[in-house]
Amino acid sequence: MDSLLNFSGQVAMITGAASGFGRLLSQGLAARGCNLVISDINREELDKTVSSLQLGENQVISMLCDVSEEDQVKAMVDAAMEKFGRLDIGVNNAGIAHALTPLHKIDQGIMDKQMAVNVNGVLYGMKYQIEAMLKQGSGHILNLSSMAGIGGAPKGAAYAAAKHAVVGLTRTAAVEYAKKGIRANAICPFYSPTNILAVDGFDSPENQQRLAQGSPMRRLGAPQEIVNTMILILSPGNSYMSGQTIAIDGAVSAW
Repeated sequence: MDSLLNFSGQVAMITGAASGFGRLLSQGLAARGCNLVISDINREELDKTVSSLQLGENQVISMLCDVSEEDQVKAMVDAAMEKFGRLDIGVNNAGIAHALTPLHKIDQGIMDKQMAVNVNGVLYGMKYQIEAMLKQGSGHILNLSSMAGIGGAPKGAAYAAAKHAVVGLTRTAAVEYAKKGIRANAICPFYSPTNILAVDGFDSPENQQRLAQGSPMRRLGAPQEIVNTMILILSPGNSYMSGQTIAIDGAVSAW
């Protein structure tokens, strides 16, 4: 195996692993020798992820976790440390969208839920991942932001606010812990056909084609394309990248 993509002996924690990017990343890291601690709120689909991995039972832990609950996120890191004695990679992937809503109609319920899952969930993950990584003097955190985290998102104000916060957390951690051997980066994908599109009613082929017109490539990014970039960012050889928010967007941000 190419040393740049060899994750043998490493331990990765991935939230939101029951579908989409989380499932594909779990599969990709497992195929490259990584031990995993994965979670989701959907046990049935999480079990399907586990069944798809090329790992023995001593190489993977799966558990239910609502990332908006701090104690449940802590339990994931505790499980990693108890079983594997280290945590090399933390991927804070779990997130939610909200239905298209004009900014002047965003209510407290919408905003509170976005903050609880998309912001607090990332913060809790980073908090306990960093604690573990400080003990070993190394680690890499990858957070899932969005193009809505580096630009405007009409009718997605609460989501955009939350994803901008993820960028802020990522950059702050990168600076704060750089001397401790801990790196932090974020990815900012354009629309990709995962389950989250159903929230906005964009899960039909026709609506996805409409979204695709917003990209110079005139197509959405396939989930595997996004995950391939995640794996490259997490590569053991990519050891000097930190504090970056990487747009994976078919040139949208270059327009």
